Amino acid sequence: MACDIDCTVLAGDWTEADQETARIAALAALKAGLDPAEADDAFEISLAFADDATVRDLNRDYRGQDKPTNVLSFETGEEAMPGAPVILGDVVLARETCAREAAEMDKRFSDHLTHLTVHGVLHLLGYDHIDDADAEEMESLEVEILAAMGIDNPYLDLDGPVDGP
Repeated sequence: MACDIDCTVLAGDWTEADQETARIAALAALKAGLDPAEADDAFEISLAFADDATVRDLNRDYRGQDKPTNVLSFETGEEAMPGAPVILGDVVLARETCAREAAEMDKRFSDHLTHLTVHGVLHLLGYDHIDDADAEEMESLEVEILAAMGIDNPYLDLDGPVDGP
């Protein structure tokens, strides 16, 4: 599997280390979440690093929720041309929300960023948490991916999905 992960800082105080953390998390999620039949395909993912204001605008415009959230995923929904990489879509991360949540949960920022990136990439692969069965499948895969990266189960102290209803 080949994967091109494009990182773009749109706004916010994101470091090169943050971008590398998210890139590693995106690749881990892609490897774990792919259907084995797609293992030989090439993929492209865009990671966009933003501030709360930018994410709030996107959340309002695309989800009808006028508030920032920690991560948004935008699937392309397009079929790849034969021989071309599959463009999965964009994952947009909100700096202030991510930092605030990490502090509130007494977690390292990099661990929470890793979790949010994994969560966002799994959405690009078609995973969701709309109903309980789907949520259990997605969260179990997130926990497995994070454990392989040395990060504790992020759902132990939460009552719902990472990006809320």
